[in-house]
Amino acid sequence: MTEQQTESTARTRRVTGIGRLLIAVYGLLALAATGRSFVQIVETFDDAPLSYSLSAAAAVVYIVATIALTQRSAAWYRVAWITISFELLGVLVVGALSLLYPELFQHKTVWSVFGRGYGFVPLVLPILGMWWLSRHPVRAASRESAS
Repeated sequence: MTEQQTESTARTRRVTGIGRLLIAVYGLLALAATGRSFVQIVETFDDAPLSYSLSAAAAVVYIVATIALTQRSAAWYRVAWITISFELLGVLVVGALSLLYPELFQHKTVWSVFGRGYGFVPLVLPILGMWWLSRHPVRAASRESAS
């Protein structure tokens, strides 16, 4: 098998099984966060600009992460790592701040209380995403065929 065929097979494997489920959950969360933030910003932005801006930022992160996870290049692989890492940091920081300083977040965001409003999926998802990315690197096939 040529190096290109081996790399193509590895690339295809990244988006099967658990990978597809992960992408589907990211896509669903992207839709939910986008819809929520859109309604919040259009209807009541002045009530809680920080909360609603964070919900919009979360929506963008989920959209970009979903796209990055579906792509098969090294550049998109790095984008996936960056967005998922940012997501985890956001969930942890906003989650902690929403508990310590609830007055900052009088209106809930996707990441408030570590994603409690979404069944804690926003907290668990980036951990699973990082695990999956570490188990399915884009360059694995190139290293294997070079050996």
